[in-house]
Amino acid sequence: MSAVLAGPQPRAEPQSLDALGRLETLCDPGSLELIRTEIVSSRLGERARAGDGVVAGSGLVDGRPVFCDAQDPGYLGGSLGQPHAETIVRVLELAERAKAPVVGFVASGGARLQEGVAALGGYGRVFRQIVRLSGRVPQISVITGLCAGGGAYAPALTDWVVMVEDSCMFLTGPGVVREALGEDVTASELGGRRVHERNGVCHFTAATDVAAATLARDLLGYMPPARGAPYLLVARPEQTSDPSVHVPAQARKVYDVREVIRCLADDGQLLEVAAGWARNLVTGLIRIDGRPVGVLANQPRHLAGVLDADASQKGARFVNKCDAFGIPLLVLVDTPGFMPGTRQEQAGVIRFGASLVHAFAAATVPRVTVILRKAFGGAFITMNSKDLGADYVFAWPQAQIGVMGAKPAVSIIHRREIAAADDPAAAHERLTDEYAHSQLDPHVAAQAGYVDELIEPADTRARVSWALRSLQEPA
Repeated sequence: MSAVLAGPQPRAEPQSLDALGRLETLCDPGSLELIRTEIVSSRLGERARAGDGVVAGSGLVDGRPVFCDAQDPGYLGGSLGQPHAETIVRVLELAERAKAPVVGFVASGGARLQEGVAALGGYGRVFRQIVRLSGRVPQISVITGLCAGGGAYAPALTDWVVMVEDSCMFLTGPGVVREALGEDVTASELGGRRVHERNGVCHFTAATDVAAATLARDLLGYMPPARGAPYLLVARPEQTSDPSVHVPAQARKVYDVREVIRCLADDGQLLEVAAGWARNLVTGLIRIDGRPVGVLANQPRHLAGVLDADASQKGARFVNKCDAFGIPLLVLVDTPGFMPGTRQEQAGVIRFGASLVHAFAAATVPRVTVILRKAFGGAFITMNSKDLGADYVFAWPQAQIGVMGAKPAVSIIHRREIAAADDPAAAHERLTDEYAHSQLDPHVAAQAGYVDELIEPADTRARVSWALRSLQEPA
């Protein structure tokens, strides 16, 4: 893909933002133009009428077109009525025609009670248009206040959800919960930021409206304006640090894989996605040679980096999103396998694990895998293996690759020999060493073609950079 050079722009940060102020903060200075011109901000001393509590417009972000809207909770609680819905649908239709991203600032009490089923119909039209745009242009929702009922469904249909510190979202509010279930709960306890960053509904959090708008700008910088369109190429100095300094040689010793990712990323910058959910898998956006790259990595710091139901679902959603928008994938592997046990089986780990397999197998974007330390069993396959369709698979020389670790494998294969030995412990240790050398050594996988190349850790960025360049159109 071709690319456009861009650099950071200084931004003014007003102390407080209303609906119009949020759009102005999102867009490049002076670029915002309002749609349905009777819509004005209440801070200008006039009440929104045609927009019925929503301000909408188009502008530029880093010089590229964007469509946007912001609900005004000061007007009937930001509730959605027919004219309100028509404005949002109009924004989405224009974005579809222009092949431009959409950012919505959401603060709504849900369907307007005074309009009854007409308000519900309005939500239906909004939902339908969001789904029509899914995977075609990036859609970002920024939750800036209370977001209830249909107002919570709409963001969940978009690609990315950002929640401001004191915002909350739920389908049924505390009053309904109290009346229906007799349960006393606050809005924050029911659907605050902390709730949704841990269950995967929320992808990012921000302290203020200004920080949220800035985050949305940064996120758009990693996205093409539409599927198949060129993305931004940002000039960055080459990263030279050795990622192996962050990875202990001992297989069971924990570390933070995000430090490895930062060694590979331009300027060490990682925009982590859904950081609070399924923390045993890290997903995020980086740049390599200025190009956006989606990264998935097992996180040994949490649950030893195993794959489980939540991590599989998180990974599948991220892979699908990157594939939809043409963002290449880098997969860093260090996992002992899938989490065993009744709780995982009851949670549907088979179904969710299969969803990650399906996402990788169906992806058409360039995909590069690096095995850092270990890759065992079904998790080796699932984490973008060669036979699943990875374009390149690299491994560090100390990596181990196989069905399972040497100790448990030997305990199964040679249990009778070990039991009959004069010194079972010594026999187990000897057989473990033999198995590790004959079965788990990465040279074995490389000679069989399951790994393309064994690389020194210090060369990882250079090899990944080359691999991605070889698979992409020149900038």
